Amino acid sequence: MVFTRNPFTFDKLSTMRYFCFVLLLLAMISCVDKKERRPFSSVEIETLYSDSLSIRAIEIIGNSLAFAANKGTFGTVEFTTGKVRSNIEKHHTGIPEFRAIAHTSTDFFMLSVGSPALLYKTGEGGNMDLVYREEGDGVFYDAMTFWNDKEGIAAGDTVDGCFSIIITRDGGHTWHKLSCDKLPEAIEGEGAFAASNTNIKVVGDKTWIATTKRILFSSDKGTTWEAFETPILNIAGTEGIYSIDFWTEYLGIAIGGDYTKPEGNTANKAITIDGGKTWTLIADGQEPSYKSCVRFVPNSAGKELIALGFTGISYSSDIGKSWTALSDESFYTIRFLNDSIAYAAGKNRISKLTFK
Repeated sequence: MVFTRNPFTFDKLSTMRYFCFVLLLLAMISCVDKKERRPFSSVEIETLYSDSLSIRAIEIIGNSLAFAANKGTFGTVEFTTGKVRSNIEKHHTGIPEFRAIAHTSTDFFMLSVGSPALLYKTGEGGNMDLVYREEGDGVFYDAMTFWNDKEGIAAGDTVDGCFSIIITRDGGHTWHKLSCDKLPEAIEGEGAFAASNTNIKVVGDKTWIATTKRILFSSDKGTTWEAFETPILNIAGTEGIYSIDFWTEYLGIAIGGDYTKPEGNTANKAITIDGGKTWTLIADGQEPSYKSCVRFVPNSAGKELIALGFTGISYSSDIGKSWTALSDESFYTIRFLNDSIAYAAGKNRISKLTFK
């Protein structure tokens, strides 16, 4: 484990360095941008699919939005026609609740929470094949993604003091759980949140996993790991990082808070400029409050961010230094199609978001 500083204190020098970095980055961007982007001031929301579901996992695959939810439900929404195709995956132990999905260029994957953990992959004839199953007290997987068409990763809560991380190296046909001696030792009470399928991020070979208390980091696609502290509040079991995103292998954002105290806006968002080794609080005590998902806006040179949750949608045009509330509409997760259109999902619906 790597502990670089007290997670709740930052000296004046670190704060000055961060804001100097922001000013320098903004200056550099303004010099090279040929066409200045206008900041978002509103968002138009169009519901595409509604059902009595909790939808926390969505991914853009080609010309469709894939989703998976509770009640064993999964499917797609076509962008051009709006046509919805859905199905239900049942298991003899019950109806699975899916909160994590991922894809390669050829296959779609979905992973359930709770025990037994059930990981499905598209099979022959459009059926879903069960490729991994794990049962036991404390088993609870939170998110998954792929580095490439052959290698993928899923991460979950700790079991008996050991992080749950499974990896595939053969395109998702087989998955193997990392042994405890390959991972940093967990802190008591450390877990993760299955809120939006965004607490794992990969850039090239590098991988970041947000836990309730720290950031786990691998530079070699999950072969070796280390842990970094963050200043985000993490004392109670419902506090911590709910979502991360990286613009480059150096610039990243983390957001969260406490969903049981959604009005809280202190120590719930932080930025890194050194690949996750150190983090600095941003907009502390200011908008936004608790959020379950944060994403960089495409084609924004890393300046613009959207964060959302059941508390609404917030926007930043200055790398998180300040934020504007665009809507109080409730969502859990979001994915961008381009720099002005995104798709979001939440309680009972999937919607198209057009930012203006």
